Amino acid sequence: MYGDTRVIRTLAVELREQALDITTEADSLVGQADECPWSGRTADAMRHRSRERAAALRRSAARHRDAARALDRHAAEIDRVKELIAAIERKALGLVTAARDRLSDLVSGVRDLLPDRADELLDRFVPPPSGHRDWLVVELPGLGS
Repeated sequence: MYGDTRVIRTLAVELREQALDITTEADSLVGQADECPWSGRTADAMRHRSRERAAALRRSAARHRDAARALDRHAAEIDRVKELIAAIERKALGLVTAARDRLSDLVSGVRDLLPDRADELLDRFVPPPSGHRDWLVVELPGLGS
């Protein structure tokens, strides 16, 4: 529903590996140009052009690393939201279960006592599906914010 963080992190690793490959290619390009036995203006122009292309490759590698960091941040945020949803879900379902237990005890024990309004609200609560983002907006007595 929110993205598989394992897949997202794998993509980040692949981007870092590509960045390393691109950087290696840039270094190789400059190294080969510098080792070329030519001399003169044409050779100088070729070396200059090779360094320009290597700089462009290094910028591309840096963007790959930036994208990998962004994917890591995104995966961490997905995990954080999933944990928040699960915590709210656990607390809300615990409140509902406790309210239902109290209501059941009231009904079976003392029929002339009226249940608390909060217990009635909790008893009627229909929870969203487990792990669903609707848990983020659930409002129940005792749940807090």
